[in-house]
Amino acid sequence: MKSSAPRQNGTRPMRGIRRIDLASVQPASSEIARDINRDIILELIRFKQPLARADLSRLSGLRPSTVSKIVEQLVQENWVQEGAVIKAARGRPSTMLSVNSAMVTFALDLRPDRAILAVVDLSGRFLSRETIPTYSDLARTVAQIGKRMRALREEHSTKSFEGVGVSVPGRMHPVTQRVLLAPNMKWHDFDLKSALEEESGLQVEIDNDANVCLISELWYGRLEGVKNVVLVAVAEGVGAAILAGGHMQSGYNGLAGEFGHVSVDPAGPQCQCGQNGCWEMVSSSRAAIRYYNAGSRKKVQNIYELLRQMEDGDALAKEAITEQARALGRGLRMVTATLAPELILVVGDITAAWDLCGPIIEREMAASMLAGDPPQLRAAGDAELARLSGGAAMLMQRHAGYHRSTHERTMPIPA
Repeated sequence: MKSSAPRQNGTRPMRGIRRIDLASVQPASSEIARDINRDIILELIRFKQPLARADLSRLSGLRPSTVSKIVEQLVQENWVQEGAVIKAARGRPSTMLSVNSAMVTFALDLRPDRAILAVVDLSGRFLSRETIPTYSDLARTVAQIGKRMRALREEHSTKSFEGVGVSVPGRMHPVTQRVLLAPNMKWHDFDLKSALEEESGLQVEIDNDANVCLISELWYGRLEGVKNVVLVAVAEGVGAAILAGGHMQSGYNGLAGEFGHVSVDPAGPQCQCGQNGCWEMVSSSRAAIRYYNAGSRKKVQNIYELLRQMEDGDALAKEAITEQARALGRGLRMVTATLAPELILVVGDITAAWDLCGPIIEREMAASMLAGDPPQLRAAGDAELARLSGGAAMLMQRHAGYHRSTHERTMPIPA
């Protein structure tokens, strides 16, 4: 009896075999398995330190010999240090393990009007933090940052600096890390990585500010069990980071998540990207300042002044922040309709007024749902701390050889 299945291009479709895209296949290897096991061990030490090798074997399910080899490697590479020896009632004494308190990284948060530089250890503790002025002359800005890095290395001379993790309000090429788009910084295709490496003498890792905030949430274990998340970063602009199926997504060209540059009002004010009425033009901190200054004789220069005005009982300041929250909530339709996350995190200046803004954003988002219940909405806290801790976490994550790459590196490196 002849098959009734249709033919395509003169061939009969094969049953029971799914077509595989060979361009995206990564064969399993012992190296991948070792990377995953290394992930598990370092993660357990970070979250449950101090603990012994026997504890690691019990918690991970790995054989003691496998644990010992991984720990030996982590100790040799200075990620882990051995501490006190604990004598048990039975068996041999156990040497306790913890992350190496002497290993630190620079975290650099670049903003349009300033740079914040911090020294952060493996446990996320801030050993120092300072603000550096930025200039329109990029070479001068980088030179000033390099000068402060050298001074801080002298101040922390007993520490081992692993590198520099940089947060930028723009998008980077996923492989080269060149700045592709940073409208609010007025940079275009600037090789920030090479410039900072030359100044600091350290390896530099760079990513978008929203991405590093999401990495901070992942690194410090605040998203355990959640696989589909969108983090919306609200500052001078609005950007987003995407976790889909447990993997961060940057898109083919590194620009995934730029919801802030989608026009929601073609008749609205012109954005730095050249379009009119982008989402960030109605829902960013700059938008709230614009709303207030349009109706008040007393002008404010930054979001902190506006928030203080609101705390002092200024009704117009409260209305400006409220309108920002409404616009942010309405714009989340783009996120819920395209990505359907289970959780939306908001990080940035607006979280300082979360008691007011949270319910407004949640109400506007719920009213714009295509179908079903809206995702959970949560404030992720202080944006500056998130960007700094995330910058440090990003560098540590990449340099520790984690199997979970920050980006899926599927695109070719341009010539």
